Amino acid sequence: MENFNIREASEYDLTSLIEFEQEIIKAERAFDNSLKEGEIHYYDFQDLIASPQAKILVAEIDNNIVGAGYAVLKDAEPFLKHCKYAYIGLMYVRPLYRGRGINQQILQTLKDWVMEKQIREIRLVVYDENTIAKNAYKKAGFKGHVLEMRM
Repeated sequence: MENFNIREASEYDLTSLIEFEQEIIKAERAFDNSLKEGEIHYYDFQDLIASPQAKILVAEIDNNIVGAGYAVLKDAEPFLKHCKYAYIGLMYVRPLYRGRGINQQILQTLKDWVMEKQIREIRLVVYDENTIAKNAYKKAGFKGHVLEMRM
């Protein structure tokens, strides 16, 4: 297996992070016809990078960014047992580098950071029809929880 390095993202990585975001949006359009046409953005990377409540990680091979993911700490709804939870997003690995454990290592590093913060609840959102992503998350220990439905 090829060696890769996982590190915290910086503002120097914004171009790659935006590229990954756009690739995710492009893939998700197949599952969601309610997304606006043209360029849209899910994330404010500068705020996430600056926030002590968030961690964005990138994976590098030979000084090239090949993957990324982030976790952000959020307040839970008042009716839940936990006060805070971590939300995971931006999980992306360039197609050429998939199947090498990069996504799993990014997830594990994020989970370790979340546990250091004494947070025990981790959530993410994935399209129900996106079986490839769902299987990757299941492999990392996630399980289905709530199915949001729309008409």
